[in-house]
Amino acid sequence: MSDKARSKRASRTATDARGGADPRAGLARARTIVVKVGSRALAESKERFRELADDISSVVAPASRSSTRSAEPSAGRGASEPARRRIVLVSSGAIAFGFRRLGLKSRPTSIELLQASASAGQSLLMRAYEEAFATHGQHVAQVLLTHADLADRERYLNARAALEALLDRGVVPIVNENDTVAVDEIRFGDNDQLAAMLATLIGADLLVLLTDVGGLLDASGARVPIVHDVVQDALPLVKESDPRAPGAIGSGGMGSKIEAARRATLRGVSVVIAAASEPHVVPRVVAGEDLGTLFLPTGSPLASRKHWIGYTLKPKGAVLVDEGAVRALANGRSLLPAGVLGVRGDFSPGEPVSVVGPDGVEIARGLTRYGTLDVARLARSDTADITRRIGHHAGDEVLHRDDIVVL
Repeated sequence: MSDKARSKRASRTATDARGGADPRAGLARARTIVVKVGSRALAESKERFRELADDISSVVAPASRSSTRSAEPSAGRGASEPARRRIVLVSSGAIAFGFRRLGLKSRPTSIELLQASASAGQSLLMRAYEEAFATHGQHVAQVLLTHADLADRERYLNARAALEALLDRGVVPIVNENDTVAVDEIRFGDNDQLAAMLATLIGADLLVLLTDVGGLLDASGARVPIVHDVVQDALPLVKESDPRAPGAIGSGGMGSKIEAARRATLRGVSVVIAAASEPHVVPRVVAGEDLGTLFLPTGSPLASRKHWIGYTLKPKGAVLVDEGAVRALANGRSLLPAGVLGVRGDFSPGEPVSVVGPDGVEIARGLTRYGTLDVARLARSDTADITRRIGHHAGDEVLHRDDIVVL
C-alpha cells in the first residue's frame, strides 16, 4: 500500500472514530493482517493450535487456499469474488517445546540451553501448526528472522519480497525470532515488537496481539474498548499497573504490547489486543465485534523508510544537541554542526544514532553522515569549517532531515 493511500485510510479512521461511527466497522476491510500469539497463550489450552488454525483458515478466503495450485493466484478471479485476505502468524513457543524435548524440568536460564531449546523446539512447533492447518488444506511456511535481518535495508527489502511471495500464493507464513543464533534476541527480543515490525514491513491493515488477558484494563480493572492516543490514553494506565512496564520493552506483558501498538499505529496500522481464549477470536475481531482493546492510528502515518529508521534500527550511539537544534528538528530542519554539543558511544557514517536534548531526553533518531570522532570535532562549528576541521566533507549536515525521525 502506498504512503498516500495509508495516510488517507488513517485520517478516515480517526475521523470516523471521533465522529461517533463505530471504528471497528473498518476492520472488516482489512486485507493484510498480522496475528501474534505468545507462549503463555499457547500453553493455556492443548487445543490452541487447532483453534488458531480454525480461526485463521476461516478468515483467509477460499481463493487464497486454492491459489497455491497456480503461479498467478489472481488470474481469472471474477469481479464479484471477494478480495483475498492475507495473514502472517507470529508465534512464540519454540523454547517452551524444546526444553522438555531436552529433558529439562523447567525453562533454562543459560544462553546455551536457551539456544539449544529453541533449536530442538522449533521443528516441534512447526509440526503442531502443520498438522492443525492441514485439516483445512491450508499451507504454511516457516520464517525465522533476527533483528539483523530487518536492520539492514537490503535484507529488510528481501524479507518483504519473500513474505509477499508466500502471501500471494495463499500460504500462511509462521514467523518467529531465530533464537538459536540471536543471543540478544533471547535476552531482550520480543515477539510483540517483531509483530509490529512485520506489520509495517508488509503494509498490514491490522495487527492482532493475542494474549492471556482480555485487553488493556483501566484502574478499576475494566476493559478499555478503544484507545485513540497510545501515549496519552494507554501509557498512563500501564504505568499505574506496572511502573517498570514502559521501560521494559522485550520482557513481554502489557507494557510490551502497548509499545508494539504505538509503533504500529504510527505507521497507520490498526491494532487489537485481545484474549486468545475467546472462541473464534480472530474472525470476530476482523468482523468488528467488540473484543479486546482497539488502538486507532491517528494523523499522517510515517513513511516506510522513516518508520524503519525510527522504530526498527537500534542506535549505535548518541549526538547531544542544544535547545536551538531541538527547535530546528521539531520544525523539520536538518541537524547542523553548530547545534551539536557532544557525542556518546561509537558509530560510523551511515549508522543510526539517537539525538538527545540538553535535558537528557531522546528527541529524535537518524542516520549520521559522520562518525563519532568527526562529529565530536565538528561540535559548535560552522558548516564552512567542516573540511578544515576533519579534512573531508560529506555534507553540510550531521544528520539530514530526510534521515531524521522526530520521536
